[in-house]
Amino acid sequence: MDEAARARLESEVRAHCDARAWDAACTAILRGYGPEVFGFLVAVHHNEAAANDAFSDLAEAIWRSLPNFAWQSSVRTWTYAIARNVSRTRKRDAARLDRRAPRAGDSALEGVAAKVRTETLAILRTETKTRLQALRDALPEGDRMLLVLRIDRGLSWNDLARVLHEGEEDAELDDEALTREAARLRKRFQLVKDKLREMAKKEGLLD
Repeated sequence: MDEAARARLESEVRAHCDARAWDAACTAILRGYGPEVFGFLVAVHHNEAAANDAFSDLAEAIWRSLPNFAWQSSVRTWTYAIARNVSRTRKRDAARLDRRAPRAGDSALEGVAAKVRTETLAILRTETKTRLQALRDALPEGDRMLLVLRIDRGLSWNDLARVLHEGEEDAELDDEALTREAARLRKRFQLVKDKLREMAKKEGLLD
């Protein structure tokens, strides 16, 4: 999705939210950003079933959280932040879905989520995994997440700071904290790249 398409999607979601049409807003987010965010979850979990469950959690979390979205970031960045949170929660409590009560009003949204999952997995399975990608997949989850969001998804440093900061869930970073966190992530990103380069040299992939 190019910048113009993202801008149209952001405007569409904002219009739905202004009209308090939460189902329509959530559907637009899932259809627009769902494929790339689901690809991110697959990369993070290394397990299609876990990524599927996390994406279902994501659909519910977006629907539940939209009325309180403060528009301090783009919808795309906010969606990645929610994806990171639901991924972390699922890993912490894999049985949560079995214990929770049935959700209300989201059967249609789950249909959208299921369609996004199916179509995205078909694409991911046809991509040839290079040896360098295999090395990247061997990195710790946090490093892998940083590389996917920065290189594959092109998030800015400030957006990365919003998605990856370790503070209380839903807490917004002030300007000073955002600048500090962005600088920390830049340094960490360089260290991860250096580490990946050394791994590639050992595998004979680089001179």
